[in-house]
Amino acid sequence: MRFHHALTFVPVEEFTTLARTCDELGYAGLYLSDHLFNPAELESHYTYAKDDDGAPSWEKSTAWPDPMCTIASLAAITSQLTFTTGVYIAPVRDLITVAKTVGTTAAFSANRVRLGVGVGWCKEEFDQTGQDFATRGKRLDEMIPALRALWSGGWVEYHGTYYDVPPCQMNPSPSEPVPILGGGHSAPAFRRAAQLCDGWIAAGAYSEVEALGHLDTLAEYRRAAGREHEPYAIYLSLRERPSVDLYRRMEERGVTDMICAPWWFARIAPGATAEQAIAARIQSATVFAEHYVAKMTDN
Repeated sequence: MRFHHALTFVPVEEFTTLARTCDELGYAGLYLSDHLFNPAELESHYTYAKDDDGAPSWEKSTAWPDPMCTIASLAAITSQLTFTTGVYIAPVRDLITVAKTVGTTAAFSANRVRLGVGVGWCKEEFDQTGQDFATRGKRLDEMIPALRALWSGGWVEYHGTYYDVPPCQMNPSPSEPVPILGGGHSAPAFRRAAQLCDGWIAAGAYSEVEALGHLDTLAEYRRAAGREHEPYAIYLSLRERPSVDLYRRMEERGVTDMICAPWWFARIAPGATAEQAIAARIQSATVFAEHYVAKMTDN
C-alpha cells in the first residue's frame, strides 16, 4: 500500500518544507485539491455539505493554489514523490488548456502526475470560465479519451460530440501515459471510473463501513465493464483512527493507495509562530511515517 500526504488546507508557505520531508520519509506522494476561487456570493450547493444550508466547511479566505503550478514547483525539489489531484475539475476548463498544462507538467515532473478528475459542483466557477455546467459530466466522459489522444505525441486529432480537434502536435508530450483516476461516489462517477479510468479516487473521507460499501459498488461497476481483472488503482481516505490492522483490511479489499492527513494530529498551540506550526506538522508527518508508512511498505 502507498501513502499520500494531503496538502489540502495546509498553509501554502509550508508546501515546500512538507514536500521535502515526505520525500525523505518514504511517502509515495502528495495529494492536492482544486478550486479556481471562492465566490463571495455562493448559490451552488456543495455536494458533500454537512449542514442543510449546503455551504462548504472551509473559510472563504481558503487558498486553492493551482494544482499544476504547485506540482511543477514541488517536483523540482523532490525526486520520488508522485502528485495526485483530488480532484482536478477538468470540465471547468477547456480541453486544450487541460491537455497542455497537465501534459507539460507530467513531462517536466518525469511522469509523476496522477490526474484525479471530477465534474465539480460550483456553478459559479463554470460561469466565469465560459464552460457549460449542465453538460460537465458528458464532457468529462469525452475529455478523458481526448486527453489520452492529445498526449500520445506526434500528429494527433480527436473527433467527438463536444470536442473536435483537427490534426495537431502538442509538445512536449509525456513519455508515459498519465494515469487518470475517476473521482466521486455517485452512480455516474462510479460508472466513469470503472469504464474510462485507470483507477478510482475517493470523494472526501469515509468511515470504514462507508468505505466498504463504496468498494463493493465500485467492484460491481468494474465487473459490469468487464474490467475486474485489470490492473486498477484505488485511492481511499478514511476518517478513522489510523492503525496497521485497518490499513491491512483495506489492502485486502483492493485499496492500493491511502490518502492521509497527519497534519490533522499536529499539536499547534494558540498563538504559535509559523516556525512552530510547520515544526508540529513535520513531527506529525514523521510519526505517521514511522508507525504506518514504513510498516505497510515493508509488509
